[in-house]
Amino acid sequence: MQPGEQPDIASIMQQAQQMQQQLMAAQAQIAETEVTGQAGGGLVTATVKGTGEVVGLSIDPKVVDPEDVDTLQDLIIGAIADASKAAQSVAAEKLGPLAGGLGGGSLGLPGF
Repeated sequence: MQPGEQPDIASIMQQAQQMQQQLMAAQAQIAETEVTGQAGGGLVTATVKGTGEVVGLSIDPKVVDPEDVDTLQDLIIGAIADASKAAQSVAAEKLGPLAGGLGGGSLGLPGF
């Protein structure tokens, strides 16, 4: 666009609509994605959806000690945190190109 020219509103609206469709598709992919995190060298694993919903938890029986519940709790928290970090990484990867199209700023989505 040259100085003094009017912006092409139709083109701008079309680009905005395309970006919105891409954003919606990326959000749907993120919601369907499941990632796994682990703690204690795999003794505890957690599966989390891209939305942050915990959908699976696996605990190796050898880590279950009624005398040491605190360690088990820490391992569970660690596995969920690891999976959540992986889910955020997937979201950043899928939304990253779209964020660049919005001036590189935040998309206003929690955790992204």
